[in-house]
Amino acid sequence: MSSNYKFHNKEGLYFVTFSVIRWIDVFTRRQYKDVLVDSINYCIANKALELYAWVIMSNHVHMIISTKSKPMPDILRDMKRHTSKTLVKAITENMQESRRDWLLWFFEREGKANPNNEQYQFWQQGNHPIELWSNNIIDQKMDYIHNNPVKAGWVDEPAHYLYSSARDYTGDKGLIDIII
Repeated sequence: MSSNYKFHNKEGLYFVTFSVIRWIDVFTRRQYKDVLVDSINYCIANKALELYAWVIMSNHVHMIISTKSKPMPDILRDMKRHTSKTLVKAITENMQESRRDWLLWFFEREGKANPNNEQYQFWQQGNHPIELWSNNIIDQKMDYIHNNPVKAGWVDEPAHYLYSSARDYTGDKGLIDIII
C-alpha cells in the first residue's frame, strides 16, 4: 500500500472514503443510511472520533475526521466491521428488499475471496486517508463532500441533502453532531 494512504499523524485531520464492494448502490434506502449514521454517532460518543464533515452517497461515504486519543485505523476498522454486520443483517431481514438475494450473493462471494472475512464482505479494503495540511485543502475537500449530492442530481442545494453535514454549516441541525 502506498504511504500516501496511511494515517501518519495521530492527531492529524484526514479526508477518508470507504466504499461498498464493487461500488454496489446499497445506500438507496433510508434504513441502511440510518445504520451508518447510528454507527458514526456511536464512534463519536464512545471511540473519540472527531467528525468535521460527512456525506453518505449511494455506494460510498466521505468524511473529514480526526482523533486525539485512539488510533484512527482502529476506530474506522471497528466502525466498518460493525456496520458491515449490521447492514448485512438488515438486508437479510428486509423482506421488502427486492435485491436481497443478489446483494447477499455478492457480499458472500467477495467474503469467500478474502481470508480476512468470516462470511461476508460489505466494504472494500482500505479507507484511502489523505492528511489535510492546509486550510485551502480542507475547504476543497469540504466543498467536494457537500456538493457530491448536488453533482449526483439528488438535490439543488447541498444543505437540502439529509445525509450530509452541509446543513450544519448553514445553521440547521444535521443528523450527526459534528465539530464546526
